[in-house]
Amino acid sequence: MAFETAPSAMSGGGYFSITNNGTTAEHLLGVEAAFPRVMLHTTEMTDDIARMSHVDALEIPAGETVTLAPGGLHVMFMGLNGDPLEAGETFPATLIFETAGRLDVVFNVEARTEGGMQMDHSAHQMGN
Repeated sequence: MAFETAPSAMSGGGYFSITNNGTTAEHLLGVEAAFPRVMLHTTEMTDDIARMSHVDALEIPAGETVTLAPGGLHVMFMGLNGDPLEAGETFPATLIFETAGRLDVVFNVEARTEGGMQMDHSAHQMGN
């Protein structure tokens, strides 16, 4: 799932859960989608400022579920350039796993909710 973005937003976030039903750890190495840049990120709060940093890979331990959610791990879709994500739309993406390979998925764009946990990614500072 992704949240709708403002027309001026340069980026948006993607969220989902991954369950590893296997007996060994798996790693999510990346996500591909039709945006100029797509990266796995984590969010850390320092002095009331959300700072995002790139994550090279995301470990999904055997028998466990990892959740990407606002305020934590997430996918950044960067370079929207005036082409906002609009509620009701969908877009395809591919999750790239170390062992399982490629998995095609669809992100559903949902409306923001008043008081919800959605974060506006346009004002965050990003580090590498």
